[in-house]
Formats: sequence, structure tokens, C-alpha cells
Amino acid sequence: MVKVSAGSYDLNTWLYGGYENDIVTVLYGGAGSGKTNLCLLAAVSQAKKGNKVTFIDTEGGFSVERVKQLVGEKDGVQEVLKNIFLLKPTSFEEQKKAFVELNKRLKDQIDLIVVDGMTILYRLDFADARDKSDEALQTINSELAKQMKTLAEIARKKEIPVLVTNQIYRWEDEDRMVGGDILKYWGKCLIELVNDKGRRIAYLRKHRSLPEKSLDFQITNSGIKKRGWI
Repeated sequence: MVKVSAGSYDLNTWLYGGYENDIVTVLYGGAGSGKTNLCLLAAVSQAKKGNKVTFIDTEGGFSVERVKQLVGEKDGVQEVLKNIFLLKPTSFEEQKKAFVELNKRLKDQIDLIVVDGMTILYRLDFADARDKSDEALQTINSELAKQMKTLAEIARKKEIPVLVTNQIYRWEDEDRMVGGDILKYWGKCLIELVNDKGRRIAYLRKHRSLPEKSLDFQITNSGIKKRGWI
């Protein structure tokens, strides 16, 4: 099975080689749990190799300074950034347009697709639609499902790895993913990230060939390391 590097020795070991090429991997969790860091790690890892990355950033989490840290070499930063095509939608309508642009770019070689914040703009429109009508809610849910389906089809047909991050919300003493069943259905690998008072843990909740397990990790200047390792 072909996989793409997660950009970290420890993450690659945990995932038996990295992220799978032909599926959507969903990284979900609360604020500060490491979602964007994992996305940047994978993106920089590919861009350093000269591979092309499309990065859709809906939360403003893409940081050039963080990219510089991960690259580690001043002279190589610009080359890395040249290989990352960044889209920054600020509304769910703009996110819809970003997917149109993504489809256009499929004519060229793309080696990794990242959507950092799949549902944050959806969530804003969802709250507004909820006050209007059931039809408005259905429309916005249909658009989110369409976008996830698009990503899944690209991954499967083009064998391009896709990373998607997602938020969580609290419901009756239980953490749930925003967009719930839509992302659970189209995401064939689900990784939950938790920040417990500074202690970060990744839980592999769904995978086609690996059992459920966890990784206790820390974020460093150069990337991510298993806790306790120097």
C-alpha cells in the first residue's frame, strides 16, 4: 500500500509508513491539539522533496514562520513555499469556490491536498441557516457532503493523499465532530487529537488496516516527537 510521509519519524512509525494515498484522513480535535501542526508537517515534508501541495486554509493557521522552523534551513524556505499553493477562503461560499479552483489544478501534478478547517466556515453558515428553514439547512449540509465526496473521489481516482482537519463540540458529556456523519463517512482514517492540559495525545479511531491505538506526543520546533524521546 502506497503511503506518504507524515513528516515525522514517530508519526510514520505509528502509522506504519504515513498517511495512505487513496483516502481522506480526518484529523479532529479541540483548539491547540496539534491539527494544523500535523498538516504543516506533511505539507513541508512533501514540498521539500519538490512535490506540489494544495493547502486550503480556512482558519488562518498557515504560518510562514512555522514553515521556516520545520524547514530548518533559511536558504530552502522559498523553494518550499513555491511548492505550496495556498488558498484562504473566508466564507463557506469562498470555500466552495476554492474547490472549483482545486479541480482546475488537478490538470497539473498535485502530491498532497490539505484542507485545514473543513467545517469552521460551514459552522458559521449552519448557525445562520438554522434560524431560517429546514431547506436552508439541507442546502448547506448537501454542499459540505459534496465537498467531502469530491475530496474522496480525488484521493481514490488520482491516488492523492488528502488531509482534512475538523473541530469538535460538546454534546451531553460527549465530544462530537462538527459535520458528524458526513466526515465520518467520507474519512476512511480518523485521528482524534487531544490537548489535556498541555499533554497531547493522538488516538487512531478508524483505519483500514491498523487497530485503534494512541500516541503521546509533543510539538517541537522541528516537528513532532513521541513524548520521552530526545
